[in-house]
Amino acid sequence: MSSDETRDGVALSNLDQPLFDGAGATKRDLVDYLDAVGDRILPVLRDRALSVIRVRPGQEPFMQKNLPKYAPEWVERFSVWAEASRRQVTYAVCNDRRTLLWFANQRAVEYHPSLFAGDQPTHMVLDLDPPEGSESFGLAVRAAFLVRQALEEAGLAGAVKTSGAKGVHVFVPVAAGTAVDDLAAATRAVGARAERVDPALATTAFIREDRAGKVFIDSTRAGGATVVAAYSPRVRPGVPVSFPVLWSDLDRVAPGDFTVHTAAGLLKDADPWAEAMPAPQRLPADLIEEGHTIPIARVQAMHEGKRRAELRRARRAAE
Repeated sequence: MSSDETRDGVALSNLDQPLFDGAGATKRDLVDYLDAVGDRILPVLRDRALSVIRVRPGQEPFMQKNLPKYAPEWVERFSVWAEASRRQVTYAVCNDRRTLLWFANQRAVEYHPSLFAGDQPTHMVLDLDPPEGSESFGLAVRAAFLVRQALEEAGLAGAVKTSGAKGVHVFVPVAAGTAVDDLAAATRAVGARAERVDPALATTAFIREDRAGKVFIDSTRAGGATVVAAYSPRVRPGVPVSFPVLWSDLDRVAPGDFTVHTAAGLLKDADPWAEAMPAPQRLPADLIEEGHTIPIARVQAMHEGKRRAELRRARRAAE
């Protein structure tokens, strides 16, 4: 079998090279998988600014936001001013099979779309990040059920997927016209409510050293953040895939069940992410109101970090 071929006008090369150290997969496996699930992954990438994580031979993985100048002219793109880096960033938009294949040939393993479609936020996202350990995924699952309880009590519903690493993602589609600040506030409130259900299991503490071995309910993804797409592979041993799961099955699966070798076969012709996703929902006023009383985690953590650094310097000076 040749190591080079062409699909949909896209030249593919070095397909039989290992994808990365420890992958247990080749570049061909990546291309074949993405091609097989293209009609499922493209809808969750469509019309969104796309960041990818690429792995070049002999190099560490890196996140690519700015579309390379050598990208084909037919790759859709748009430019925005990035305040954090003080520069113009040109993002790719992956709306078709040809673009997806081009990214696969570039060794783009992970696909991280924006939570905005155009200028509209589309989902509330809770990212359940467990501590290290052999039982970490099971802890994330338990925390996901806390989030589900908090959502149900607020009259909301969400879909759940494995992150492809050790965590779990809960997505709640929101109605068009939802204000970004209100979405961020409501996300904070859901996280806080889930934490209150079982504070021995879960925490919203943004500073890692304050989590005390608990599952971190990350409610900071509203706004300009990205989240790995459903069906995206991950740069992990075995190349696991972020995979949609029914709530009723969540405590019966493991991240390693879904890989570039197995996921397409498990899907067959189904699209469980689209099937499980509820209709867009309006956020309850009381949830938004509560969230606006909760400090923004990143800002609070920044101030607290400065305070602790000053305290450490004062202690060293006193010694």
